[in-house]
Amino acid sequence: MRRDVIHSLLVANRGEIACRVFRTCRDLGITTVAVYSDADADALHVREADLAVRLPGAAPADTYLRGDLVVAAALAAGADAVHPGYGFLSENAAFAAAVQEAGLVWVGPPVKAIELMASKTRAKELMAGAGVPLLAPVDPATAGEDDLPLLLKAAAGGGGRGMRVVRELGSLPDELQAASAEAASAFGDGEVFAEPYVERGRHVEVQVMADAHDTVWALGTRDCSLQRRHQKVIEEAPAPGLDDSLRERLHEAAVAAARAVGYRGAGTVEFLVSAEGRPYFLEMNTRLQVEHPVTEAVFGIDLVALQLRVAEGEPLPQPEPPQPSGHAVEARLYAEDPARDWQPQTGTLLALEVPDAPGLRLDAGYTGGDTIGVHYDPMLAKVIAHAPTRPEAVRLLARALERARIHGPVTNRDLLVRSLRHPDFAAARLDTGFYDRHLAGLTAPGPGDPATAALAAALAAAVRRTGLAEAVRPGSATGAVQPGALTSAGPPPVRFGAWRNVPSGPQLKRYRGEPDGAEHEVAYRTPRTGAPEPYDAPGVRVLAVRPDRVTLELGGVTRHFAISADPGADRVHVDTPGASYTFTALPRFTDPATHTDPGSLLAPMPGTVVRVADGLAAGAAVEAGQPLIWLEAMKMEHRILAPASGTLTALHAVPGHQVEVGALLAVVQEDPAPAPVPEETA
Repeated sequence: MRRDVIHSLLVANRGEIACRVFRTCRDLGITTVAVYSDADADALHVREADLAVRLPGAAPADTYLRGDLVVAAALAAGADAVHPGYGFLSENAAFAAAVQEAGLVWVGPPVKAIELMASKTRAKELMAGAGVPLLAPVDPATAGEDDLPLLLKAAAGGGGRGMRVVRELGSLPDELQAASAEAASAFGDGEVFAEPYVERGRHVEVQVMADAHDTVWALGTRDCSLQRRHQKVIEEAPAPGLDDSLRERLHEAAVAAARAVGYRGAGTVEFLVSAEGRPYFLEMNTRLQVEHPVTEAVFGIDLVALQLRVAEGEPLPQPEPPQPSGHAVEARLYAEDPARDWQPQTGTLLALEVPDAPGLRLDAGYTGGDTIGVHYDPMLAKVIAHAPTRPEAVRLLARALERARIHGPVTNRDLLVRSLRHPDFAAARLDTGFYDRHLAGLTAPGPGDPATAALAAALAAAVRRTGLAEAVRPGSATGAVQPGALTSAGPPPVRFGAWRNVPSGPQLKRYRGEPDGAEHEVAYRTPRTGAPEPYDAPGVRVLAVRPDRVTLELGGVTRHFAISADPGADRVHVDTPGASYTFTALPRFTDPATHTDPGSLLAPMPGTVVRVADGLAAGAAVEAGQPLIWLEAMKMEHRILAPASGTLTALHAVPGHQVEVGALLAVVQEDPAPAPVPEETA
């Protein structure tokens, strides 16, 4: 059998997965090659690669989805193999064939296997022939009330793109159009199919690894039920709460699926498990999955290294998979605001630091100082915890996320921590409707103490302005850095034993919290010593202050606050061992220029206007809640709705135009309330 030793590998992808593959390549002594769009010129995966080739343009359709450009880049860089990562061209049979036709090694399954599984509709037909249990398809053209709810899915892709749940027949045409448009944008194929939507079903999958020597491993199960917009948020291995017979049935079905298509390499067979414990085949992903690290942790293997080994023609190291050990949980850290319909966020990521501890792993696509743009998925990183038991792994992951320093755009970090500590998650009561039921509670204001965090920020800012901390001798244990505390370089602290009554008048500082918008007013004063102290704050004693760190005693308990101010901006980040806060300093008086006219529809994020409602023009009548404008940002469509019934008095949105956050898209003048009818008088 042919042996292809890989010396130089191009990863036809970006972000976290490119960095992940490069890490294994470095361990194996393989030269790494990146491709990048203009928007990714300074991206982390470009910086980490040995060589990089530019793909002119920014949109995925012009860059990462151009297989011809990627193959040309591999040849130009002298690569002898291509790894597709996940997403983009990873399940594109034509691309796999083009790679091989160019004389390059394809680090993926055979082209025929990709073709058979690429269309979800054809894959289901194949699985039906193999006796795998399936959900019966539904023809959208003839769907009736008895078929509801329906799940619309893109035939040519995964990752939640092009998926919609339809609960009312009247909305089916619009949802079909939206799903098809999203699928075409993500995969270049707008085919969509429908099947019954299983309420409270679990998403359970089996990782397979196969070689060309008739060995197929079933590497346990993963539960990926916690999802938003049909994209996974938290995953774990093994899937909890499955009895041995169901687990064995899933393993057998996954191996049968792999053998049915002559599979080689890493792949995942996905199932929907009903509340009654009945499994239904969903699809087979002919690539590496985002959540593969939890399987690696439990089985003690490197799936990328095994992919490369199989691509080189080598057999798997043994006929049977290694024995699993312990439990692993992964959380996907996104730049998004869960409380605002999961809106993706953009801007500069000022800091991304996760504690380093035994059992913890960070797979990141960004680092501090990187810019999060509008063109790609908003996932920043994955944090993985492995421990002997599920409760220990969940606890380790939640605490690591809680202690992480993440400064910049709003993220889903708090949602992840609360999800991991939710009673339903702790009891493994898992299903894909978790966030539908619990999102309001998970995004409600928490039990933290933002007011005290704002006080710490104000005290640090006062010291920073006076510069007194530069002149104070460092010294006592009071201001010493505690083991494991978050620190940064800075001047020595100002220390206090308490505060004194002095005649200096109080100073006021106003902050707005992010993302909740709550305002906090802080009062402090600076006595003749120049050291700031809180004003009218009983129970608070200041122990130490410096520009980057404040230590307070609250009710007899010493607490530390790490302070980071954005350079040249009014934002400040406050990290504590149990919570993190971001504040924007507000002027004492409101600027009238910041007001907008009533009914103004502003872009909630940077993006591209993809369409406006049919016939929409100035003077048109609109109804409250009517979709008016569709924006595309980070590979997702977002609808701008009419805030009230009335008349559209201005329309500035033009399909194809890019807009910045806060841009005025349209103005709706609300219909005046009807005048009260006077009572008749006798």
